[in-house]
Amino acid sequence: MPGLFSEFALKDVRLRNRVAVSPMTQYSCGPDGVVTDWHLVHLGARAIGGAGLVVVEQAAVSPEGRMTNGCLGLWNDEQAEALARIARFIRSTGAVPGIQLGHSGRKGSISRPWEGYSQLPTDHPDAWEPIGPSPTPFGGRFPRGARAMTQADIDTVQAQFAAAARRALNAGFDWVELHYAHGFLGASFFSPIANQRTDAYGGSPENRARFLLETFDAVRSVWPERLPLTARIGALDFHPDSHTLEDSIDLVRALGDRGLDLIDISMGMNTEEATVPFAERGFMLPAAGRIRRETGVPTAASWNLADPAHADQVIGEGLIDLLMIGRPMLANPHWPYYAAMLLGENAPLDLMPEQYRYFLAKAQGVPHASGFAGAMQHNAPPR
Repeated sequence: MPGLFSEFALKDVRLRNRVAVSPMTQYSCGPDGVVTDWHLVHLGARAIGGAGLVVVEQAAVSPEGRMTNGCLGLWNDEQAEALARIARFIRSTGAVPGIQLGHSGRKGSISRPWEGYSQLPTDHPDAWEPIGPSPTPFGGRFPRGARAMTQADIDTVQAQFAAAARRALNAGFDWVELHYAHGFLGASFFSPIANQRTDAYGGSPENRARFLLETFDAVRSVWPERLPLTARIGALDFHPDSHTLEDSIDLVRALGDRGLDLIDISMGMNTEEATVPFAERGFMLPAAGRIRRETGVPTAASWNLADPAHADQVIGEGLIDLLMIGRPMLANPHWPYYAAMLLGENAPLDLMPEQYRYFLAKAQGVPHASGFAGAMQHNAPPR
């Protein structure tokens, strides 16, 4: 059976293990959307920590596709050139460099989380007009609705996704994920809570999936067949008025027919009125397991999967193929090394770079060693 530290091959890409650093927005660019030294250190540290795949945070395909004016972009070549440095460094550590492409939709033009994470007033100098499938407001901290997209807007955004994918390829990324979750543009088209359209992009589940499928096709046409093209979907909104898991299964089947290589299962987050079981360990696993089983598409999942023994078990049982891990990686950039030690892997030091390996080996197995290895052997796994 596969385990957390078995290799995972997808197309021409081979991951050294099943641990992926989930894309985590840092809100740390300037208004130009160009990555900074912060991103190099943040992502580089997690690549050094032993992950098989490191996915750069959502890169907006246009200025209006950002959440905040501190979000990363990939709508011009200057941004791509800066990202190339990060892709090169991730690869140099033995990890595979990936990037997530997305558009914020009606959740755009907001302040950073530590500044309130709410919609900016229309007269704010950093504000812009968000767009979405319908004018329906998100609610709560996002009281303004978005401008309903015209067909021309839809065509433009889909072309922007394709252009961003070309830049990602030229920057040296081997893995692309399209962000169709978390209340952003793709998720809002798919959810009947957000999508009130009466044209070919609204109404039935098939119509609500149309924008996602066409956008995928646009990227598929420019992304090489030899490299993985994946997507993150909001499989559930945990709200009775939104789409069903059966709708999501049909969406994944349709994406698979178009050449999707892996599906990353998360939440829709299309309403603040959702009742999400955040306290439950691995609460997205039932949906992920069913989607994998019924579609045959390789599957990844995240959310409350930081216990290495549990993560290893669900991969061995075939619920998921790849573990997407976020906040535990913020707390411990060397989580893969730590997990390998707890699971009794024969050579956890193989996950570490030469610059660390010699010194950590001296502490390995010493009950009260002051080094990192000894300290981590006596810590319980984080949740």
